[in-house]
Amino acid sequence: MAESFVSLTASWFDPWLLFLTAAGTFAGIYVGAIPGLSVTMATSILISFTFKWDVTPALALIGGVFMGGVYGGSRTAILLNIPGAPSAIATALEGYPMAKRGEAGEAIGLTTVMSVFGGYVGILALALFAPAISSFAIMFNSRDYLLLGLIGILLVGSLSGESFAKGVFAGALGVLIGMVGLDPMTAEGRFTFGSISLMGGIPYVAAMIGFFGVAEAFIQLHSLDMPVVKQRIDRIIPRLSDLRRYFWLAVRSSGIGTIIGALPGAGGDIAALLAYDYAKRTTKNPERPFGEGAKEGLIAPEAANNAAVGGAYIPMLTLGIPGDAVTAVIIGALFIHGLKPGPLMLVETPHLFWFTVGNLALANLFLLIFGLTGIRIFTKIIECPKAILIPLIIILSVVGTYAIQNNPVDIYWMLLFGVVGYFMKVYGFEVGPIILGVILGPMMDSNYRRAMMGARNDIGIFAWDFVSHPISLVLTVFLLTLLLSRTPLWGVFMRWVGASRGRGAKG
Repeated sequence: MAESFVSLTASWFDPWLLFLTAAGTFAGIYVGAIPGLSVTMATSILISFTFKWDVTPALALIGGVFMGGVYGGSRTAILLNIPGAPSAIATALEGYPMAKRGEAGEAIGLTTVMSVFGGYVGILALALFAPAISSFAIMFNSRDYLLLGLIGILLVGSLSGESFAKGVFAGALGVLIGMVGLDPMTAEGRFTFGSISLMGGIPYVAAMIGFFGVAEAFIQLHSLDMPVVKQRIDRIIPRLSDLRRYFWLAVRSSGIGTIIGALPGAGGDIAALLAYDYAKRTTKNPERPFGEGAKEGLIAPEAANNAAVGGAYIPMLTLGIPGDAVTAVIIGALFIHGLKPGPLMLVETPHLFWFTVGNLALANLFLLIFGLTGIRIFTKIIECPKAILIPLIIILSVVGTYAIQNNPVDIYWMLLFGVVGYFMKVYGFEVGPIILGVILGPMMDSNYRRAMMGARNDIGIFAWDFVSHPISLVLTVFLLTLLLSRTPLWGVFMRWVGASRGRGAKG
């Protein structure tokens, strides 16, 4: 217990860790606020600069960027009607009408306080439920992890992009990239085409930086001539009466965010939209109509998207499956530092789990401080021309990629992935599932091999194992339901069920 408390408060009393957490949170707010500069991109670039650090300073900086970046997107959503991140799309629906009424300061104050509140709800859920989930996950075997990997990719495919097929294609492409290199069982080359440089595989950090950083920079070239909008800020501190009035809405929205964040592949953007929809359906007498500056529609998504941060850490730390794109990148950071996220991580290195919980709580405190200050400085930064920002992003991406192995070939991979990612974004493909596939692919491969060896390479025994064990059966049913729900037959089945219920009610 004493060791856990020391780990929990480590970043609060160590000056260096305190500074890194504060700096990460501050940077995350401003990176997340600039349209096109995603927190995922910032995290992927950070990993390349922190891979030689000790693990706790690296996690402190990355955790701060994550917490600040999720909140930061609300700033431009309110002031410019341009969401700085997908999780701020719902915020723009009510925040910008408030800004047009001269209430931008009040809107920013409400989003800050509610984001901090939601963040602490998610962190509390992480601290309370992650150890229990980890204890349960120890009972998982190889075939269960294979199923979890498939479910994680399919969930990302079903919740992102224009279509399920595009999401699954992106995830499969990531698995293919992750398979390049030496076979872990036979040491034979796979997809290397006789190239010695591919024997060690494709660096997933280069893939992350390319797909998120460079691809986003290329996308922003389409809007170089976007006019700069000047803003004025008035009152920031929210009214106490508003905090009391909307407290329970914030509690319920935070619960939605935590649960959605814990689903592999969902993330804060899905959580924010669901919470906004919940507020819209349950609020009977809003001060203003939704779409015209309703505070309920501002509070719900902001509480939910920051609560999703703590929720996203739960499957990452307990099952080794990221809750969203950022935690997919953080898993890469953990692997770089020699750690293996999953149920044994909480058994073998519990101090890192409690350090993460305490560090996120500290970052959330800095979020409150920085969120309510520096607004005028912020309005100047968001007016920085993209013609300056985009070359800076490219330079940081090149330097960060080269710094991993001091290998120029990694830069070529990064640029190639940037070009591929650009065209994927143009044609409506999400790049998040690709990174998830790169991370989960080797895990799925090794667990599939182990499961087959456990079945003595008999396909009949292998298939029977999926339905003869309780955990495997539940995961198999969930996987099949997820697949069937995306087919036309599912719609026919649901209409038949609805018609049957209607006939039963009449009878």
